[in-house]
Amino acid sequence: MRTIGLLGGMSWESTATYYRLINETVRERLGALHSAELVLYSVDFEPLERMQHRGDWVGAARVLARAASGVEAAGAAVLVLCTNTMHKLAPQIELAIGIPLLHIADAAAGEIREAGISTVGLLGTSFTMEQEFYRGRLVERHGIEVLIPDERERETVHRVIYDELCAGEIRDDSRAEYVKIIEGLAARGAEAVVLGCTEIPLLVRPADSPIPIFDTTAIHARRAVEWALEGE
Repeated sequence: MRTIGLLGGMSWESTATYYRLINETVRERLGALHSAELVLYSVDFEPLERMQHRGDWVGAARVLARAASGVEAAGAAVLVLCTNTMHKLAPQIELAIGIPLLHIADAAAGEIREAGISTVGLLGTSFTMEQEFYRGRLVERHGIEVLIPDERERETVHRVIYDELCAGEIRDDSRAEYVKIIEGLAARGAEAVVLGCTEIPLLVRPADSPIPIFDTTAIHARRAVEWALEGE
């Protein structure tokens, strides 16, 4: 079993889910009392969140590159960045390490294509929904058409993530708002919806959605285990 490196804390709410899912999947695959060999570096999210919202991506890249180097030095053979939004900085992080980074958008795209789906809706932070680092990767590398909510709906999705989900607050009214937004994406032609923020699966469950969901947290965790167990 190869050692998985988790770079998390963005937020720790979803990083805890990564840890649980990876270990559950290893136990399912190997049985008995097996668990994952992994190292975890969890950052303080507050200063990084401030950097995000003032557009200091250079400073954020410096923090995450240093943390990723620490994960590698601790013995990780692969890096799993436990966040969708900060994959904006994947190129800078990859330059700082000598181990592969398992890109969350590529992991999601693999399952989307395997399901025979060509058009998806995307929910995430405003950075993920509006910028090209994520949408563009799905379109250009994987040929997947991506629909996003309108401006007012994007503001709602973003606010709920930062003000509620990252603080561990799960509200039924926010779930209802998300479901309404997903229904709108489905009406525009989305065959499924990508939960492109690792906190959203804490709120929206498969039974809540009128169309299939792709839970990027679960997908990314599964891919990490597949990588760790390749050849066993």
